[in-house]
Amino acid sequence: MAHQAPEETIQLVKEIFRTYLKERNQRQTPERFMVLEEIYRSDGHYDADDIFFNMKNAGTRVSRATVYNTLDLLIECGLVQRQQFGKNQYYYERSYAYQQHDHMICKECGVVIEFCDPRILEIQKLMEEIHDFNIEAHSLHLIGTCNNVEECQRRKQSGDKIKSLKN
Repeated sequence: MAHQAPEETIQLVKEIFRTYLKERNQRQTPERFMVLEEIYRSDGHYDADDIFFNMKNAGTRVSRATVYNTLDLLIECGLVQRQQFGKNQYYYERSYAYQQHDHMICKECGVVIEFCDPRILEIQKLMEEIHDFNIEAHSLHLIGTCNNVEECQRRKQSGDKIKSLKN
């Protein structure tokens, strides 16, 4: 079930982005804020071209370069995360006010299943103590294959790769 961010969250992330751009003397263009909104009004993982075509199909005049450059700025200021699933494919997802989660990836069909297990955070805290280290973020990707071979083949043929199956 897809959920867009609440309107209060969207306004808050726009203000964070506005402040970030201002502090770095970067231009506050409407297109940059439209890219931010596109990500926060969607749920899941999207590659840069998905974001570009979604915006273009909605009638937004934005260049592919603007999308890529804005994504870099949004990553720098912590509002978007970039995940790499596969060799050269990067996907982007919103990161402000969203629970830390990890990913299982099928190497056959490419489906990505999000999950969250609080024990991972406990391990992270333990590693910080043991190694006197401050962990700022983590990324866990478990690679394997789907047990349901028929569903896996269907996804492989249809190109339906990204799933957000949070419990």
